Amino acid sequence: MICFDRVTKSYDNQTLVVDSINMEIAKGEFLVLIGPSGCGKTTTLKMINRLIPLTDGTIWIDGKKVSEYPIHELRWRIGYVLQQIALFPHMTIEENIAIVPELKNWNKSQIHHRVTELLEMVGLDPNTYRHRKPHELSGGQQQRVGVVRALAADPDIILMDEPFSALDPISRAKLQEDLLQLQRSIQKTIVFVTHDIQEAMKLGDRICIMKDGKIEQLGTPDEITVKPATPFVRKFIQSGSPKPFVLSEHIEPMKTETDQLPVLSVDAGWDEVLQVLSQSDRALIQQKGTPIGTISRQTVIAYLASGQEGGKVAHG
Repeated sequence: MICFDRVTKSYDNQTLVVDSINMEIAKGEFLVLIGPSGCGKTTTLKMINRLIPLTDGTIWIDGKKVSEYPIHELRWRIGYVLQQIALFPHMTIEENIAIVPELKNWNKSQIHHRVTELLEMVGLDPNTYRHRKPHELSGGQQQRVGVVRALAADPDIILMDEPFSALDPISRAKLQEDLLQLQRSIQKTIVFVTHDIQEAMKLGDRICIMKDGKIEQLGTPDEITVKPATPFVRKFIQSGSPKPFVLSEHIEPMKTETDQLPVLSVDAGWDEVLQVLSQSDRALIQQKGTPIGTISRQTVIAYLASGQEGGKVAHG
């Protein structure tokens, strides 16, 4: 689907930001580019849709050089999601999503149906959200719209440049789950940039770890974890090693009325905890049907922000 052949980028003809990289990305694959700041991952991403020109080498899409595609045709077939959501504030959600389909001369009925389909796909009720403006949505909801806008004209490839890094940890974890579920249904070719090794391990079919413009290792999460190719990769992986979250260690006293709170079992799974606290500021914790305390969204946000996300709740 996408092939990099000795791709190189230099901005000053001296320093190589991307240094002669070679790799192939299969159709329908979710590839994550990761590495420290300045490693060349975002530059690599942006060369795919020619936002940044190559200095040397070739990128191929479906056997054709990206330089041979008319620029509008290339970018129509490649969706792009940024960290800065960049929805047009004066336009409704439907109008934001419809931008590329309108440029491609879809009729109004097609566009209306597509907007309905996409909003439903990411759990936003079309009747509720299609006529709202971006400022009426939360950050997580806006980012969902940013994702489906990139899907609006059914592109073959989606590029995502740290799309969730500006969100709070609970919204970020929820959107990661949503993206995984979405990818299972749409099977697009996704190239995703992040600096978070836990995010990379969770999302990627394969992970490309970069350093100083070069590929240190390209492999599945299991391959990279079990057989790190270099000392840098080993250290980079270990830097994100999680500490399991034990729900019983974060119980808070029941200081307020609990009748209206959603309920979590003390041995609830990680995904269930995130799901409940993405909808409510606080939840009641029960053990064998008996209330034993509460847990707040702020407690979990503080825990996740400390870099200890475990991806699951250990039973305690």
